[in-house]
Amino acid sequence: MIVNISEAKANLSKLVAMVYHGEKVVIAKNNLPLVDLVIHKPEGKRKLGLLVGKLKVPEDIMEEDSDINEMFYDGEGERSK
Repeated sequence: MIVNISEAKANLSKLVAMVYHGEKVVIAKNNLPLVDLVIHKPEGKRKLGLLVGKLKVPEDIMEEDSDINEMFYDGEGERSK
């Protein structure tokens, strides 16, 4: 079923019920189809821990790197602590 926007505004509850019961509804502007009215499908829960065992964090990850310090501090030595 194709309905124009003005008709969809006036009959939204009816159109939602139709879609809920399996009918296809397309909303159009000047008889040009724009969007489909569809039932909401929950995305499901996020799955945590996808990278467990696939990523190795280096032991020295929190240590300062002299090359990076030089880039940020322009050769002024270590940053003040």
